[in-house]
Amino acid sequence: MTVPPDDRTFRREMASAYRSGWHFVDLVTAIPHRGDSLMVTLFGEPIVVAREQDEDVRAYRCLRRPRGAPQPVRCAIRYGMIFVNLDQRDHQLVEPETITATPRSA
Repeated sequence: MTVPPDDRTFRREMASAYRSGWHFVDLVTAIPHRGDSLMVTLFGEPIVVAREQDEDVRAYRCLRRPRGAPQPVRCAIRYGMIFVNLDQRDHQLVEPETITATPRSA
């Protein structure tokens, strides 16, 4: 893939990626087929990036604890490159608010 050096959009997206905690992993061509995966280490944490059966690329943090299930990590593809975000704040699950309503009888 060739990107002209004067592409402002590319430079703006790259600056945003580095500033926001997104980290470059590899090119999408590294995992071309369904079921392909690669393992990288970012800041001492093993990350598995896989092409799933539905052709989506997903990333998972591998836990070192025995029998720990892999945790999903935010993953994005821009300009044919795979980026992951390891910021814990981005991975916290938010409980949906439970709204209780009492029906009014006529």
